[in-house]
Amino acid sequence: MIWIARSEKDKATDTLEKRLWEAADQFRASSGLTSQQYSRPVLGLIFLRFAEVRFEQRRAKLANAPTSSRRGSRVDDPAAYHAEDILSLAPNARFDFLLNLPEAQNIGAKVNDAMRDIEKHNPQLAGVLPKTYNLFTSTLLKELLKKVSEIPATVDYDAFGRIYDYLLGESARTEGQKGGESCTPSCIDRLLPETIEV
Repeated sequence: MIWIARSEKDKATDTLEKRLWEAADQFRASSGLTSQQYSRPVLGLIFLRFAEVRFEQRRAKLANAPTSSRRGSRVDDPAAYHAEDILSLAPNARFDFLLNLPEAQNIGAKVNDAMRDIEKHNPQLAGVLPKTYNLFTSTLLKELLKKVSEIPATVDYDAFGRIYDYLLGESARTEGQKGGESCTPSCIDRLLPETIEV
């Protein structure tokens, strides 16, 4: 067996994984929620962050396409994203929209609406995404959104997957499950790689 040193990028991802988990776990401790009530919605926010990165990359390509190949305004056409196995995200269902909501708003209701909207425009996710964000205070959700936004859009998809897997494993561990057991619906576990792969 040959040992290969991990790259600096991998080490940076490890640090980010741990920082995200420590912050999320600290927020959970002060939330009064159980690990199960807390972990699935947090993983849903991370999933949305990943999905938005791919969506924005595709949106930029569509916006910069020559006029003749645009076939009208394809930037807002869900089919233009689905053709590339990318989730279509309406403006109110984008991570950055939720991140920039004022704390005075009912952020939990807005995130629930965003998850419903994503399922509506992406039938493969129907009934899968968490919609229990009303259990969170707007202050807590704002802090979580800020923390998840620290995942740079420039991180490669493998790193996104490692971050998700790490947090999934830590969530399962805190719920008293063995590390290999999943704490999210299996359809999310299957869809994540499809959603973030190039």
